[in-house]
Amino acid sequence: MLLSGGLFGSGSTGGSTGIIIWVVILVVFMFVFMIRPQRREQQKKQDMMKSMSVGDTVLTTSGFYGTLIDISGDTVIVEFGNNKNCRIPMQLAAIAQVEHAEDAVAAAQEEEAPAEDSAKKGFFKK
Repeated sequence: MLLSGGLFGSGSTGGSTGIIIWVVILVVFMFVFMIRPQRREQQKKQDMMKSMSVGDTVLTTSGFYGTLIDISGDTVIVEFGNNKNCRIPMQLAAIAQVEHAEDAVAAAQEEEAPAEDSAKKGFFKK
């Protein structure tokens, strides 16, 4: 009943035009809400991989934090923990997140600065 009249128009030409319009709307919806965000995430990951350098702290996809020791092509060597003997080679794709050494130092300095300022103002006096 819906196909013969009300929703897609009347007759065979109106029906096929209505179906084409719905297919186009569906394709646009899929592109806007599924494909485009996925491409954006892939681009961010590629940029992250390009900006990695030796000494950066990384988070692997398995949830381990480590320090990059060597980067060669598609393989990296990551050192885990304080034990210098725990160095594991892995694929570059196994890295989920990177924290650059310079950014970590800057963040630590920013955290110390507000604590010193508030101590000078007398917020922590007894």
